[in-house]
Amino acid sequence: MRILLVEDEERLSAALVEIFKKHQIGVDAVYNGNDGLDYALNGDYDALILDIMLPGMNGLDVLKNLRANKKNVPVMLLTAKDDISDKVQGLDLGADDYMTKPFSTEELLARVRALTRRKGELRDEDRTFGDLILNSKNCELQSTSGNAIKLSLKEYQILDRLFDNPHQIITKEQLIDKIWGGDSNIEYNNVEVYISFIRKKIENLGVGIRIRTARGIGYSLEDSTR
Repeated sequence: MRILLVEDEERLSAALVEIFKKHQIGVDAVYNGNDGLDYALNGDYDALILDIMLPGMNGLDVLKNLRANKKNVPVMLLTAKDDISDKVQGLDLGADDYMTKPFSTEELLARVRALTRRKGELRDEDRTFGDLILNSKNCELQSTSGNAIKLSLKEYQILDRLFDNPHQIITKEQLIDKIWGGDSNIEYNNVEVYISFIRKKIENLGVGIRIRTARGIGYSLEDSTR
């Protein structure tokens, strides 16, 4: 699991980073809304913890921009304000949860775990990229012309990451961390083998989608017809 923490109180941020690391949760920390939006748009996170009162761009504007850019990462808002209007506005903009400072670290950790569980549980919709469809209910790849091919669990999980971030390079490290776990002994060639299997299945469907290799870095999902 990896989360992004956007909190301008640096002492609080540092304390939370240590707590997350102690519980084997990977974390990136930034201190203003502009950096938060940049990291969230370009990174691959399981959850975002976002303070509302931030320098540069406030947390609600960060959230609004994320949702406008189709980033569906689960978001928890933090604020020192116990203001119902902030809470309502944040939830209306697409926040998944809300906590008011001060809070207990045990509750924060429990809510982060719940957020990331819900992300997986709610993944029940088909997603389409070009003429390729990822069907989560049946764990299949489908073409828009109606052909289908079964996926293994690991193949599905890799494609799930690529479909979430089309045209964006997903590194081998990210795939290993998200799918096998950061403490696993999986090597890069294991990822390469699964990518090879997936490529063959995509080719067998006769679609225009391809997995491009960024040599030495990772992979991206591309539409070769454009």
